[in-house]
Amino acid sequence: MAKTIRIHAFGGPEVLTVEDLDLAAPRPGEVRIRQRAVGLNFIDVYQRQGVYPNALPLVLGNEAAGDVVAIGPDVTEFAPGDRVAYGTALGAYAEERNVPARLLVHLPEAVSYEVGAVMMLKGLTAQYLLRQTYPVKPGDTILVHAAAGGVGLFLCQWGHALGATVIGTAGSPEKCDLARQHGADHCIDYRREDFAARVKEITDGALCHVVYDAIGKATFPASLDCLRPMGMFASYGAASGAIEAFDINLLARKGSLFATRPSLFAYAAKREALVAMTEDLTTAIGSGAVRPEIHARTPLAEVAEAHRALEARETTGSTILVP
Repeated sequence: MAKTIRIHAFGGPEVLTVEDLDLAAPRPGEVRIRQRAVGLNFIDVYQRQGVYPNALPLVLGNEAAGDVVAIGPDVTEFAPGDRVAYGTALGAYAEERNVPARLLVHLPEAVSYEVGAVMMLKGLTAQYLLRQTYPVKPGDTILVHAAAGGVGLFLCQWGHALGATVIGTAGSPEKCDLARQHGADHCIDYRREDFAARVKEITDGALCHVVYDAIGKATFPASLDCLRPMGMFASYGAASGAIEAFDINLLARKGSLFATRPSLFAYAAKREALVAMTEDLTTAIGSGAVRPEIHARTPLAEVAEAHRALEARETTGSTILVP
């Protein structure tokens, strides 16, 4: 039996229930993991609400780290005792679970389980945004919305290390201080200031090469006003609600802009890509350019309260669930 968090209906945090479930032996291509730390992400909220619907009953969570305790037939890359992590395998809210081996990576001894549990979705999201969606170069100016959040802090640190001028936005002076401590050269309190106007002031009218936006409805279309001609708008989340349909000619009117809605699931779909992205991330962590920090630890059984705090934007940095 494994203690697991399941939902039987879409809705608020109250639908999260603690259950003891029997766990079958790993099937061909699967690995059983005893989980040491589980990452909390906004995609968990979307899936709980049914915004990204999945079949019910459903075990939430996409990101975790732990130890291999058993392997299924045909698994050759992993063995019992290996330290592993993953970021795109739904079903992480559990003490133990089976995971397709193709979605796992080896966790270096120098990387803790806690860091492993927050780097595989949040850190790899920062990796594809900074290194692939818009490859950041020295001298670029980038805008990071939700700069004090889990992905936001990765983006600020790594963007700074890549030589960019990093402008962040956050919802309080305290969150702005945190963003600046993690590489943001400037931080705009969007509750008190017009962020588009401030970006124009900060850049002397030159504006940004790219905007990384996890907020969605509340920051669109003002984010487009922060971009220089041929700039890139990368929308990777919708904490305030989804961006509604818009006239694509708006991109032309605002300077022949590019707009994309990328996802980690697409960028890491091929195993070789997942492994290469993880190696790039762990290299950045090993060099000290990126220093993942855990700002809250919540017992897995109390995950509903963690969801409430995340939705209310009361959290900063990364939160882990402890099985």
